[in-house]
Amino acid sequence: MARKRSKYDPYDHLPQEDEAPAAPVLCWLCGRPTGKTIVWHHPVPKSRGGRDVVPMHSICQQTLIANFTNSELQRHGMEVAGLLDNPNVRKFVDWVANKDPDFTATIAKKQR
Repeated sequence: MARKRSKYDPYDHLPQEDEAPAAPVLCWLCGRPTGKTIVWHHPVPKSRGGRDVVPMHSICQQTLIANFTNSELQRHGMEVAGLLDNPNVRKFVDWVANKDPDFTATIAKKQR
């Protein structure tokens, strides 16, 4: 069986990337670890000048889109606390808290 590293490697004392387990990425809205699929969401919509992105579950992003308009999301900015004050979002986050990271479900459409 072949060696993974040379016995003359000058960087042998440094930890290798494959040895350190990757830290789980947490969802911006619910705080649960993300699963295989990570959605990079703009908390301030791009149409409103937002550039920053945050990791989210797809179901969490769908919930935000169903409950807020772009102008409301712009007002809240990067603060999750303001979004969690909405009773529909708080109910959703409490419901999804014990679900699997890759859990998906159908989210109700926006009511106009």
